[in-house]
Amino acid sequence: MSDEPVISLRGVRAELGARLVLRGIDLTVRRGEVVALLGANGSGKSTAVRTVIGQVPVTAGEVELFGTPRRRFRDWSRVGYVPQRTTAAGGVPATVTEVVSAGRLSRARFGVLRKADHEAVRRALDLVGMADRAKDSVNALSGGQHQRVLIARALAAEPELLIMDEPMAGVDLASQEVLAETLERQVASGTTVLLVLHELGPLEPLIDRAVVLRDGCVLHDGPPPKAVGQHALPGHDHVHPHDTSGAEPIRTGLLS
Repeated sequence: MSDEPVISLRGVRAELGARLVLRGIDLTVRRGEVVALLGANGSGKSTAVRTVIGQVPVTAGEVELFGTPRRRFRDWSRVGYVPQRTTAAGGVPATVTEVVSAGRLSRARFGVLRKADHEAVRRALDLVGMADRAKDSVNALSGGQHQRVLIARALAAEPELLIMDEPMAGVDLASQEVLAETLERQVASGTTVLLVLHELGPLEPLIDRAVVLRDGCVLHDGPPPKAVGQHALPGHDHVHPHDTSGAEPIRTGLLS
């Protein structure tokens, strides 16, 4: 892992409407790192990743991608983005292959997919376990399957940086495990990952660093908070049912 920052936010402030959502956050993600953005709803997690990809303008501070100021960054084929599923559905009749092929267009000349592009699409579908549904309409898929297709679309571009906004939200356990395995392979091949998560869940073993936001500020940046595991919901005191020591309940108030 080199020290080269892939994402760099310095003193970033951002507003949505007239509301100040990010209040001067610093965040660095280095090559090969897997960083989780955690925090309660409304803490600014999604806004932070959307400033990185340029969907939300910053009112102060600097955003850089691969060492280039974001406003001058043009090499978007290096970045894969998986939005929150609710914003991506759209109800357009398309097949699984068509949706995933859209992820290749940033690399295709004049929008024409070549043999290498079709192979990359097949590989991405294989990775997320959806090759057998390639010709199906996306409208026929379950929530978890739809999410896998969105992730395949991002992976089809073979990005160096993968940004995912709550990839596990509303996804059944089987799909969560497939996604965790898929991500593990990407990380092993050197992909840098920034994830917005509500809880670490099955991705916990992959996370190098957790950045916890609260009210648009960074509350914690370091090792993932241990209390936030499979059965801990941010902001709740939680007594583990298998804790027979009679000790104090394990508090996970870090994110409340």
